[in-house]
Amino acid sequence: METWSVEQVCNWLVEKNLGELVHRFQEEEVSGAALLALNDRMVQQLVKKIGHQAVLMDLIKKYKQKSQELKSPGSPREAARVLQVEAAPEDDQSSSPASRGEQVPSSHPAENLDHGLIDQRVLKQRRNVKHVLARNKALQWTKSYVLPEFPYDVKCMLAEQKCPDHSMRIRIIEFLQADMTKYLEGSLYPTTQQYNDVVSALLQAHPFLDEDGGGFFLWKRALKDRFKYVRRPIEDDEQVLRNKCKFGHRRGQTRKSLADRRFDEMKTVQIKKEAVYLDSEVDEHINWFQQEYVKTEKDWREVDRRMSQTLEIRRKLISSRTPLKDILQMFPFLKCPYQMFREFQLLTRTDIYKKTRHILESYSENILASFSLVDNPINIALQEKMKQHTDEDTLKHMKMTAMCLLLPDVFGEDPSLFVILNEKVQVSTPVLEVKNPFNRDVCEFSLYLEKERLIKVDDCVTALASLIAAFHVFGIQCPRKLSQTLNFLETLIFDEHSP
Repeated sequence: METWSVEQVCNWLVEKNLGELVHRFQEEEVSGAALLALNDRMVQQLVKKIGHQAVLMDLIKKYKQKSQELKSPGSPREAARVLQVEAAPEDDQSSSPASRGEQVPSSHPAENLDHGLIDQRVLKQRRNVKHVLARNKALQWTKSYVLPEFPYDVKCMLAEQKCPDHSMRIRIIEFLQADMTKYLEGSLYPTTQQYNDVVSALLQAHPFLDEDGGGFFLWKRALKDRFKYVRRPIEDDEQVLRNKCKFGHRRGQTRKSLADRRFDEMKTVQIKKEAVYLDSEVDEHINWFQQEYVKTEKDWREVDRRMSQTLEIRRKLISSRTPLKDILQMFPFLKCPYQMFREFQLLTRTDIYKKTRHILESYSENILASFSLVDNPINIALQEKMKQHTDEDTLKHMKMTAMCLLLPDVFGEDPSLFVILNEKVQVSTPVLEVKNPFNRDVCEFSLYLEKERLIKVDDCVTALASLIAAFHVFGIQCPRKLSQTLNFLETLIFDEHSP
């Protein structure tokens, strides 16, 4: 491959079902030597689709591994054994001692009978064999991985090629996570490549799951979140404890010394810098966002394009618990309701504004008529205000606003975690502030995050949709005293039968 011309590289791409990349490779004059020199960053610039990126990097990686094995030191017999392992079919690999991790017997004498010591040649031979077996075991993930046997209802849905609803997507993710854990021998920390392999296998087997072209990242993100969810309650697993200690989860640990705390702070700053300044292209996007945000007339089409391109880096920052102030400083357009709703739709494929409007219009009458709210002061004030108006739109607006104010009371939960009315915001989680709730002309809604105003809007639909979206977009855990209220809203939002 090192001596291939550009034309030979293009022919190779066609053989590997990557013919779509030929034109781009011809433009950039990618020869065989250049192909082998590509790194992850170059591939991202050269190839647009994430699926093609994963396949191309995997092919290059396999070629390099085979080349290294052919050139590895050792006897001709060892080289022949390596080639035999490489050339063996998968069924044979699974039954071979190498695939089972068993020790391959050496043909050399094992001991020096005069001194009772192991011959150095034998040690070298064993190290070489062990290295080959470890490398072969790493290769088995991509070679032998197949999708698990899904339950009957999931298989029916996949056979009918129906777009799965929220609950069905969760079931698919759960089975994939459980299957990956078996392949990883119980580990709960897959590598990025292993995530890519599993999601690629899913989308190749069922292409309709990637109908919008962005399904790869959504499924990968959901799979990562599932592993986080499984790891969170584990307290006695050695690997989980080691990573919790490394990344600052210190429950049950002894207090650290001042020197240790300073070292952790320095390490945190270093990790944060590495997470934020990944490459020059990301920095260029961030600088553009900050400059465009202060303009009076904004190029919204370009904003949408750049926000889509930087979605993955934002998810990495949020998942690594980067302070939200820093994230909002880098991506200030998340303060705009439209961009927050768009981000929510990229993550869940759900139009949250449309669903929220439907919920408020459909359920406000019944909720306000519930027995628990009849004597509520806010409901009483609403009934008095409604007597002063006859316009249907005004009355509907007042009812929907009242539902936003009173919904936690229906479930007997803390309303101060949901809506603040004529009081100072005291909670750090997302919460709405409402002023003049029943006066449509001067009514004002604001979304607060970490006790600071994030968004100011004029209608209750946008306000409630922003509140729900903020928990998902910023990866914030729902307060325990508000769980039933948010669970009720999310159940209706992700219900496939509602518009």
